[in-house]
Amino acid sequence: MALASSLRGAKNAVLRVALVAACGAGLSGCDALDSINPFGPEKYQPKIIERRPADKLYSEGLAKLEDHDYDEAVKRFESLDKEYAYSDWSRKAVLMTAYSNYEGQKYEDAITAAKRYLQRHPGSKDAAYAQYILAMSHYKQIPDVTRDQERSERALAALQELVQKYPTSEYAADAKAKIQITRDQLAGKEMAIGRYYLERHNFPAAINRFRDVVSKYQTTRHAEEALERLAEAYMALGIVAEAQTAAAVLGHNFPDSPWYKDAYALLQSGGVAPREEKSSWISKAFRGIVGMEQTAEAQ
Repeated sequence: MALASSLRGAKNAVLRVALVAACGAGLSGCDALDSINPFGPEKYQPKIIERRPADKLYSEGLAKLEDHDYDEAVKRFESLDKEYAYSDWSRKAVLMTAYSNYEGQKYEDAITAAKRYLQRHPGSKDAAYAQYILAMSHYKQIPDVTRDQERSERALAALQELVQKYPTSEYAADAKAKIQITRDQLAGKEMAIGRYYLERHNFPAAINRFRDVVSKYQTTRHAEEALERLAEAYMALGIVAEAQTAAAVLGHNFPDSPWYKDAYALLQSGGVAPREEKSSWISKAFRGIVGMEQTAEAQ
């Protein structure tokens, strides 16, 4: 066995020497190497691709945008980002990729690009705009009130972040308006679930939903109804003091509301009248929101 192994080693050594000698004799001799290459002769032919001018790629992307060809615009801006990575052209390209996707209603792609921009350039002059695209991409996907509101919650968080981080930007005012709309949407969902439980006489579950509206969404149009529904649910459970407080707070904050008239009539039918209990969570919740509004006005 040792002899056979030695012979094979000697044979391989002779073969290597012969091949080296063949290559040394001329270029044609190197073809002998290909004969023992299990993958065959090398077929790769390197090509040098000339890089396209950055301004040309950018202009092409803008032209595609003007033509409403958003997919092609995205391709141009993505190519610009790749070919001129870590340059100012790349910064512009990522932002325009986000915008192009937004205009093309590819909101998830717009969110991804906007996040990439904010991660790379958090302190740039266009960061507020990137955050606005991010927030609006979520906002455009808000579903109707009968469906899950995860999109609404994401939109609210992104809009609030825009106002908090960039309060003086030109997008802050629009973000504040959309925050109110989004909060109204979330409150509407809570009200729909609360009514569902109320109709089925599941009063504790209904109270939890109306409580969320009163605690979290007091500035929405649903606050009046939520207070009246709380009066209904508490009266049904025999928790009269809380029902009186709900009606009293409703009358104090919305005296002309038809919901207050309903709450007042409901309490009268039970032989009681609206009366605010200052220690009630309802009273504390509304004192808190009044204080917040006064602070905001002072600022």
